[in-house]
Amino acid sequence: MNTLPPLHTPELSIGPTRFALDRRVCVAANRWGARRAVGMFFGAVSRLGDGVFWYVLMAVLALVGGPRGLAAAAQMAATGLTALLLYRLLKRWTHRPRPYRACPGVIAHVPALDEFSFPSGHTLQAVSFSIVALAWYPQLAPLLIGFTTLIAISRVILGLHYPSDVLAAILIGSGLGAASLWLLSMASKLA
Repeated sequence: MNTLPPLHTPELSIGPTRFALDRRVCVAANRWGARRAVGMFFGAVSRLGDGVFWYVLMAVLALVGGPRGLAAAAQMAATGLTALLLYRLLKRWTHRPRPYRACPGVIAHVPALDEFSFPSGHTLQAVSFSIVALAWYPQLAPLLIGFTTLIAISRVILGLHYPSDVLAAILIGSGLGAASLWLLSMASKLA
């Protein structure tokens, strides 16, 4: 758990109302995550969302799904790589500190993978992976929608992201997943 002192950040000095709801929700969710069972559960979800779950899913699709599964896994991998590059670029550009560094009352229940908060890379990846996987295998909807939702929630509960980081990641991930599907459909029409 990281309990570094808060940093002075421009967003916190803008005014008491602009980010007040974002901070209040973050603090409340983070306090809930301080319960041992809750913290352990969402810590495990977050750890799976680091990539393990998605890599296993791609491997299973590629091994069991034949050519269709291999194509789905390849598209997921390409979309995932694009998502990784995009969210790293956005984080370097925005430099938004994580809540446990900038918001009094928030602690990190697990270590952060990088320094900045906006957008949530875990959520962006989960949403874009899910959109692509569900286009190929809609029967996976209960599993993927449930897991993606838990990942998004975990990021706020664990003190690593503000709700606005997660909401932005959902929008960006949705756009990226949709763009990936559109590009594939355009490529197949040209072939």
